[in-house]
Amino acid sequence: MTTNIRVEKRTCTDKEQINKFLSEAQTAFLGLVDDNIPYVIPLNYVFKDGYFYIHGANTGRKINIINHNANACFTICENYGTIADPIPANIDTAYMSVIANGPIEIVTDLDEATAAMQEMLNKYVPDYYIAPLSKAHVDKYQSSLGSKTAVLKLTPMTMTAKVHQGDEQMKYYYGRKVTQDLTR
Repeated sequence: MTTNIRVEKRTCTDKEQINKFLSEAQTAFLGLVDDNIPYVIPLNYVFKDGYFYIHGANTGRKINIINHNANACFTICENYGTIADPIPANIDTAYMSVIANGPIEIVTDLDEATAAMQEMLNKYVPDYYIAPLSKAHVDKYQSSLGSKTAVLKLTPMTMTAKVHQGDEQMKYYYGRKVTQDLTR
């Protein structure tokens, strides 16, 4: 389920760390191909039972592309700060990222769609609602623009995770000067 990463020492295979990251990271980027033109959009997501779930309008460019080419790339990345270094070429970033590739499809099972949307509410607005999301709401909801909500599921065929913690003492902060680091 994983592919090789060029900087092998940054490969993360710790499933607990990956799952924690995926449950906490806020924004993912869905990459699709519209004929020969890449199309990448930021969105909210949840990782549930080994699948990535997103939601959006049931019409529009994203749905049109998926109907013609269901191959997708899903990227999640969190930046944890810049790592300073007296040698400019050694400046780096502390981060974690996950990239998954696989087919994406519209979820047609109302129970699965409702569970995915409930998980999304739990992630982005925990404890906000008193009652769980109803299937009727997921089934009947229409936006102010008149579109219904589509829940989409990406099945990862490959997935890689990378992490670079960086040296905490070398994290850049505004006001830090190279002269502070020349004696290290």
